[in-house]
Amino acid sequence: MQAMIAVCGSDSDDRRLNHDIMKKAEEVGREIARKGAVLLSGGRGGIMEASCKGAKEEGGTTIGILPYSKEEANPYVDFSIATGLGNLRNFVIVNAADAIIAICGRSGTMSEISFAMILEKPVVFLKGSDGVVDKLIEAGIAKEKNCYVATSPREAVEMAFHAIKSHQTS
Repeated sequence: MQAMIAVCGSDSDDRRLNHDIMKKAEEVGREIARKGAVLLSGGRGGIMEASCKGAKEEGGTTIGILPYSKEEANPYVDFSIATGLGNLRNFVIVNAADAIIAICGRSGTMSEISFAMILEKPVVFLKGSDGVVDKLIEAGIAKEKNCYVATSPREAVEMAFHAIKSHQTS
């Protein structure tokens, strides 16, 4: 069965998003596709769209778990699932994923990280991507069980795969 990796991060209205952060998200998506995993996200803009774009450029498969309707999906989502749950969809995203990679983010990303920790799913924080991700790293949250800190998109995906393997054998 293919691994399913969720990419969690800021929507397009986050003013902190810049070219560098978006390129990191695209590269995470590319790496996920290169390794043969399915990319799962909230399906909207910002980090979600950039990571889906990267995955599609490498021929990968993307799934968007949307807050309300399929019309919200970014153009790089292959399968859109409209939940009608608003931000409560974050639990669905994390529960379906084998691991999550967090990039930048605000309160929605923080809820996904929290759900992942509660469910004991591996969480990879992409250091230097700003937002709640860097704040949680600085606060020491990334030292918790099943949490990892990566300094590059490639390292983030490698850590996610390693954590999935370790998680399955424990």
